[in-house]
Amino acid sequence: MAALQGIWSGTISFSLVAIPVRLVPAIQPGRVTFHLLHAKDNSRLSRRLSCPAEDALIPPDEIVRGYEIFPDKYITMTDEELESLSPERSRTIEIVEFIDIREVDPVYFDHPYYLVPSKGGGKAYQLLVEIMRRTNKAGLARFVLAEREHLVAVTSRSGALALTTLHYPADLLPGEVTSQTRGAPEENEDVNMRNTIVRMTADFDPGKYSDDRRNKLRELLIKKTKEHAVVEAPAPSEEAGPPDLVAALEESMRTMKERS
Repeated sequence: MAALQGIWSGTISFSLVAIPVRLVPAIQPGRVTFHLLHAKDNSRLSRRLSCPAEDALIPPDEIVRGYEIFPDKYITMTDEELESLSPERSRTIEIVEFIDIREVDPVYFDHPYYLVPSKGGGKAYQLLVEIMRRTNKAGLARFVLAEREHLVAVTSRSGALALTTLHYPADLLPGEVTSQTRGAPEENEDVNMRNTIVRMTADFDPGKYSDDRRNKLRELLIKKTKEHAVVEAPAPSEEAGPPDLVAALEESMRTMKERS
């Protein structure tokens, strides 16, 4: 984990405690992505912004952001106005209170990260990890990342500190589900359902599951590469010899498989 590229560095603090840490990703989605090509010559297509009224491409310096209040009615905002609303950058994850993590509905969880100790913070870091593990507590904090202030939960996970961004209550859709009431279930239905749940209960083992479509897609890409179903975009200049496409694709797929 220490070898991962840090995306933020600073301190995690509460009361008189301050521990230097780095924020690193906890997940790396192994999505198989595609580019859009021109079917005629296999050139990679680029997306450009155009004005339908003038039927012309618009340069970046003529583009502004607009918030739609009615159909085709906007309030425009400048980059300077938006920047003035951004929270001040901070190098501190300040825990404001500790809570029982079991009280947090999973619907609030957003994106996971790890916090790893920086130089000089190892001893205090490990102490905090162990105490939070024993007490099953989470530190609730506000944290500025990428010009946005997040509500975050800091927890102990697998011998390390994990940081999970949380959704704000205003982000959640109403949880009310309407259904037609048909009265109390029959006694035998109740017993049968409870027995079925007990029979199907198991320990959580995520290793038993995988993205079948992604695995099949990888296999298809390798198969098509070995069958020489590879197209090439027009080269702007002469290149050296052709690369080993099969080896390159197999290496790419192997790396994605290890990450998933």
